[in-house]
Amino acid sequence: MPEIRTETMTVNMGPQHPSTHGVLRLVLELDGETVLSAAPTIGYLHTGIEKTCEQKKWQQVIPLVERMDYLSAQSNAVAFCLSVERLLGVEVPERVRSIRVLLAELQRINSHLVWLGTHGMEVGAVSVMLYCFRERELLLNLNEMLAGFRLFPSYIRVGGLREDLPRGFHGAVGAFLDRFLPKLAEYEDLLTANEIYRKRTQGVGRLSKDEALGYGLVGPIGRAAGLAYDVRKAFPYLGYESFEFDVPTRTEGDVYARYLVRVAEMKESVKICRQALYRIPPTGTYAVADPRITPPPKDRVYTEMEALIQHFLIYSQGFTVPAGEAYVPVEGPRGEQGYHVTSDGTNRPWRIKSRPPSLLACQALERMIVGGLIADVIAVIGSLDVVMGDVDR
Repeated sequence: MPEIRTETMTVNMGPQHPSTHGVLRLVLELDGETVLSAAPTIGYLHTGIEKTCEQKKWQQVIPLVERMDYLSAQSNAVAFCLSVERLLGVEVPERVRSIRVLLAELQRINSHLVWLGTHGMEVGAVSVMLYCFRERELLLNLNEMLAGFRLFPSYIRVGGLREDLPRGFHGAVGAFLDRFLPKLAEYEDLLTANEIYRKRTQGVGRLSKDEALGYGLVGPIGRAAGLAYDVRKAFPYLGYESFEFDVPTRTEGDVYARYLVRVAEMKESVKICRQALYRIPPTGTYAVADPRITPPPKDRVYTEMEALIQHFLIYSQGFTVPAGEAYVPVEGPRGEQGYHVTSDGTNRPWRIKSRPPSLLACQALERMIVGGLIADVIAVIGSLDVVMGDVDR
């Protein structure tokens, strides 16, 4: 009888594969449908943003950091501004803190909707994507209402906000929050008890609590494995210690657990948004009263020479930040997000280094997909919610 010889096959998944959430390349060694080894390859989207920030004035950095993790622009801006404000020694007004909390939580919902829609589509539930993007459009409308831009509003600035909230913003946010929870129940009706979805996700891409901690996966991925760490609770910022909300956790550590955690997080974000909206007066201050940082109101610029000079200096030369370094983490949609900011006392940063949760998630990919099927690779990547702009920077 002739000898039967078998051999493994090496295939490239990406960097143009639609399920790699950007330009991620996986070199997979397959034995039939089983993954024997996996080598994630990154760098195809490298933009050099961190280095570019060194050539910009402090306020000019904000549009750049918003584009690192392009699904959590507001959270990125909050993280950067908090670090710079710590170096400056300024404390933004209570109203500004509440507005930042509201925008960051709306951004979390926005990001989770993109994740849920794309992840559902990748495992075969195409209609979920249509449902999720329906509500996401309303959140993009709120960004457009704020600043005229739908994806990168650059509304959060060092020392406060770009300008005051537009008229009708409270009502528009309240209308969205009233609408969203019933729509979220529709998503759950489509997936949570769906037998096909559960078979595709339960027991797939399992990661233990210790493994999640070892890889530094402290966001929704870590909480799905039982790691109850949330920056908003552990190291409160923007007054989060005064907000009532829970930190959802699971213990299974698989794709299905990550789905349940993120859905629960959206419900908690709605609770936080309602509290923040209640605390924000319709009118009031929107920046620190510090002439070094905050430009004067336009009516003064048009009528007073001193205000015109101050306006010109801020926009032409920027402001200086005392020498030193600071890191203030925030809880972004993908976990702990922060910027280690170093100043040499000039009007430009000396160095900015991001803590990218998506990069850490990519490191754990091999552990989660080796031994599983190639079809499970798609489900695992989708459950990690990686953004390649955050990985490559």
